[in-house]
Amino acid sequence: MPPIHRRLLVLAFLLLIPAPSQAQSDRRMLEPVLKEPILSPDVMVFHLRHYLLARIAKPPAASSASQWTAEAQRLRKDFLQTLFHGWPAQWVSAPLRFEDAGEIPGGKGYRMRRLRYEVVPGLWASAILYEPELMAGKVPAVLNVHGHVIPLGKATDYKQKRCINLAKRGVLALSLEWLGTGELNVPGNQHWYGAHLDLAGLHEMGLFYLQMRKGLDYLYQHPHTDQSRLGMTGLSGGGWQTIVLSALDERVKAAVPVAGFSSLQQRMEAHDFGSVGDVEQMATDVYAGRDYTHLSALLAPRPTLLPYNAEDDCCFPAALVKPLVFDAIRPFFKLYDREDALEWHENRDPGTHNYDLDNRQQAYRFFKRHFQLAGTEAEIDSDSEIKSLEELQVGLPSSNLTILGLARKLGREIRRAPVPDLGEARIRWAVAERAKLKAILRYQAASLVRPWGAATTKRKGVETRSYLFEMSNGLSANGVWLKAVASPETAPVTLVLDDRGKSAAGAEVAERVNRGEQVLALDLLFTGDAARVRDSETPDPGNRPWTPLATCIQVFHAVGERPLGLETAQLAELARWMRQRSGRGQVRLESRGIRSQVAALLAAALEPEMFSEVVVRDGMASLGYLLEKPVEFHQAADLFCLDLYKEFDIDSLAAMAEGARIVNTGLLTAGPGASEAPAGQK
Repeated sequence: MPPIHRRLLVLAFLLLIPAPSQAQSDRRMLEPVLKEPILSPDVMVFHLRHYLLARIAKPPAASSASQWTAEAQRLRKDFLQTLFHGWPAQWVSAPLRFEDAGEIPGGKGYRMRRLRYEVVPGLWASAILYEPELMAGKVPAVLNVHGHVIPLGKATDYKQKRCINLAKRGVLALSLEWLGTGELNVPGNQHWYGAHLDLAGLHEMGLFYLQMRKGLDYLYQHPHTDQSRLGMTGLSGGGWQTIVLSALDERVKAAVPVAGFSSLQQRMEAHDFGSVGDVEQMATDVYAGRDYTHLSALLAPRPTLLPYNAEDDCCFPAALVKPLVFDAIRPFFKLYDREDALEWHENRDPGTHNYDLDNRQQAYRFFKRHFQLAGTEAEIDSDSEIKSLEELQVGLPSSNLTILGLARKLGREIRRAPVPDLGEARIRWAVAERAKLKAILRYQAASLVRPWGAATTKRKGVETRSYLFEMSNGLSANGVWLKAVASPETAPVTLVLDDRGKSAAGAEVAERVNRGEQVLALDLLFTGDAARVRDSETPDPGNRPWTPLATCIQVFHAVGERPLGLETAQLAELARWMRQRSGRGQVRLESRGIRSQVAALLAAALEPEMFSEVVVRDGMASLGYLLEKPVEFHQAADLFCLDLYKEFDIDSLAAMAEGARIVNTGLLTAGPGASEAPAGQK
């Protein structure tokens, strides 16, 4: 018998075998091809960096003080409009609610007060006010904030020493607790849950901004504050808070952000994607057409000290940061004849990520100069006056909301108009919803420039071709095309997606090949091979749950892109390519996992004529699952798309797909253990 006839006989026989054992056998045969890497991680990193660098704003320029003053006001307005997207106006402008929880015994020359305050309805934070013992009239005031990986929060020793020293120098020093630290170090307050606010329609950065701004409001309104001598300082995440609030709120008259930020350009050139910071530091759209260089320039001509560390072991080596956050903004201070107001300090002892003695004494010197303080620039010894975390407890409501709790509350309050019945109303609704969906996804069609044929096989009656798909926007996807040798080029087409990558889709691929179909098993952008932006996925020293994939997606969001829209555009274009290649009118689509499910439904909703059937395995019944489970940011970063759940859900996307048959198997539910633990005292 000729070989081709034997292969056909074997294939016919396989089709008669029950599906489970057949798929198991064929999966093992196909897995080597599906698992063979098509895209090198190093090449992927280069593509992503190149794409992002082309979208990072160049440093600002100005021709005169008056011109920059006007431009600065426009920039501040734009920044604030972005970070308060979706926030109720009454929350943003609500009057202060601060409560005095009593005095704490201080030390010689100062006293301390416990404070708590409402950030938004139901979410309270705590603070400690360090007051000079003798206050006559108006005195300077400094807002003190701190960073991420500081479990003790406001009880951290170097922060206490700084606040004590400021108070002993006659300065009101307010020490704010930060979300996720100290008393707010409770389940649901990890900063990554800020992405869940985005999903529900409130920009994640708004909450972080409100928390620190209300501290500034308190100091500004304090009866003893000299409003012309109001400063702000903090390390790391506290440095980030300092540059953001000081740049956007001109009530801050002198700023000392310590090792808290750098240009996005520098970070993309010198770092991997594991060091870009928490979601609020690379928040959605905040750096679309802007950069931290713009924020730095907004400080001109107010006194600014920029301390960075020579051997920073976290994220901001001084020599790499300096060109775009100091050198680039000196001309702005010169416009106002205030070059002397901008200072740079490189810490070399210890030179690591710190706000230790050298950096603190630089801050004392700086505030002494600009706030006309008396006394020494050297630190006043306060080692014996440091308080424990318990001694600095303020006490917060047992029902206090967290970041996640707030996102869930808002998500549960979402109400959407019902989908119209079939007919003209349904058609008009679908057209309008598609336009809205494209706007949310920042959707731009991407054409296939070249399918790079990477490899081919013909084994045991199955032929395969591996492709790298070069897209017109400079990004890429990759996949493996498979069919039985005996099946015609015009055979029905199924596209297969899997959250784990095409290497895990052997069973689904084998089933469709054995039905005589041709299959394209895909790794879209940020999936499978395309997700391996580096080999290690080890969490950072603070045990925050980032992966290179998640933080890469974070930067895309920050510069105004929507990874989910990019993935959807790739899927639609590759479905179109397969349709043209096969001559078929429509193609099938199979997905496994929540990320692939959403990409599949989005493509079907935006291109309803493209797909005959969409099969969803292990998907969600609702996008609310992301909030209620909760799904953590690093597990599905692309799904945390600003306004997506506010405006759409799984059922409305399926309705927009119109003629495509939607088949769901194994839908996930949050389950009885999904509710958040009470967010009271820890």
